[in-house]
Amino acid sequence: MVLQKLASASTRWSTRWVPDSWVIAVILTIVAYFLGLFFTKSSPFQLVQAWGQGFWVLLSFGMQMCLIIMTGYILATTPAVSKFLNFLAGLPKSPKQAIALMALVSMGFAWINWGLSIVGSAVFTRFMVKKQKGVDYRLLVATAYLGLGTFWHSGLSASAPLLVATPKHFLEKEMGIIPITETIFHPFNLGLALIVLIFLTIIGPMMHPKKEDTFEADPKLVDESTFTAPPKPTGAALTPALRMEHSPVINLIVGISGLIWLAWYFGTKGLAGVNLDVVNFLFLMVGVLLHWTPASFLKAADEGGSFIWGVVIQFPFYAGIFGIIKFSGLATVMGDWFTAIATKETYPFIVMWYSGILNYIVPSGGSKWAIEAPYIIAAAKNLGVSAPATVIAYAWGDMVTDVIQPFWAIPLLGVAKLGFRDIMGYCMIYFVLYMIVISIAFWFMPYFFAY
Repeated sequence: MVLQKLASASTRWSTRWVPDSWVIAVILTIVAYFLGLFFTKSSPFQLVQAWGQGFWVLLSFGMQMCLIIMTGYILATTPAVSKFLNFLAGLPKSPKQAIALMALVSMGFAWINWGLSIVGSAVFTRFMVKKQKGVDYRLLVATAYLGLGTFWHSGLSASAPLLVATPKHFLEKEMGIIPITETIFHPFNLGLALIVLIFLTIIGPMMHPKKEDTFEADPKLVDESTFTAPPKPTGAALTPALRMEHSPVINLIVGISGLIWLAWYFGTKGLAGVNLDVVNFLFLMVGVLLHWTPASFLKAADEGGSFIWGVVIQFPFYAGIFGIIKFSGLATVMGDWFTAIATKETYPFIVMWYSGILNYIVPSGGSKWAIEAPYIIAAAKNLGVSAPATVIAYAWGDMVTDVIQPFWAIPLLGVAKLGFRDIMGYCMIYFVLYMIVISIAFWFMPYFFAY
C-alpha cells in the first residue's frame, strides 16, 4: 500500500533527523533570535534581554498543564474507571467492533481531559488484549492514539480555548477574556468534533487486516499490572498516622467540600465560567473521591508526577521564545506577513495549516500557543477576523499532525511495548483522511462562523 510505504519512509526520516523536543525548543529559540535580529530594530543584547524577560511568563500556565496531566492520571487509575474499562473491553463481538469501541473511548476521554486519554487509552488497550482475540494489535494501539492525535483540542481540556477564558492570561490586554461558549461550545467546533468522531470510528474498522495478516499481541508482552492502592497495615503496624492515611474521612471532607464549591461556582457563572483552573479543580476533586483514601490518592499522584517532567523543563524555553517575539516587535512583523498572504475568508484555513506544520516541530498545544498567539492574533485584528474564530482554527490546526507526531504517544507505547514505527502506517492513513475532513471544514468556516 502506498500510504504504508510513505509511513515507513516518514518514520525512518523522523527517527534519523528529529531530535528530542527540548533540543527542538533550543533550536527554535535560536531561529526566533535571528528573526528578531534581521527583521526588527532590536540589538543582539536587547534580544537576549527579551528572551530572559519572557522566560518565566508561562509559570502559571505550565503548572496548569502539569495538573491536567496529573489529574487525568489520577482519575484514570481510580478503581471505578478501571472497572468500567474492563467491562467495556468485553463488549465487542468481533475485531472490527473492538477497533470501533477503542476509537470511541480514546476520543471520548480526550474530549473530557487529554491527560485522562493518555492513561485511560493505555489501560483500555491492556484490557482489550486480555479479552479480545483476533484484533490487530498495531491497529488497536494506533486507534488508541486518536484521542491525543485528533480530538483533545476540541474538548474540555483544550489548552488555547481554556487559557483565553482564564483571567490574567498572558494576552489578556490584546484579546480580552473569551468564554468557552464562543470556542469549545461554539456550534462550529461541536459540529466538527461530532463529524470527526463518527468518521474516524467508521474508518478504523475498515482498515483491519484479514485474519492471515493480523498481528496479535502476545499477552506476556503487555504489562498486566494495574494500579492498586497500598495495602492497609494490620495489628501493631497500623499506627495512628497510617490509620488516617487509609481512612476515607480525609478524602470525603476534601472531595465533598470541592463539589459544594463547584456547585456554587457553576450555579453563579454557568458554562461560560469554565477555564483551566476550574477543569483541574473538578478532576482533582473527583479523583480524590474515587480513590477513597489518602494512601491510594497519593500513590496515584506520585506515579502521575513522572509524566510532567517535559512540561516543567520545556515551558520556560517556549516562554523565552514568546519573550523574543513579543518584546522585540517581531509579533507585529510576523502578523504583517500573515496579513499579506491571507484574506478574511482564507485566514482560518491558513492558521489551521500553519499551526499543524509547526506542531510537528513543537508538539505542545499550550507552549506553541505562546509562540504563535502574539502574531496570529495581531494578523486577525488586521484582517477583521474574530479572536474566537482564530483560537478555534489554532486548536484544530494544532491537532492536524498530532496523530503522526510520536511525542505524546510515548506513555501509550510504553504500556503497549511497541515502537512508533509499528503504528505509523495506520497513523498515516488516519492522518491523510483526517486532514482532508479538517481542511474542507476550515475552507468553508466563514460560511458557518459569523465574524
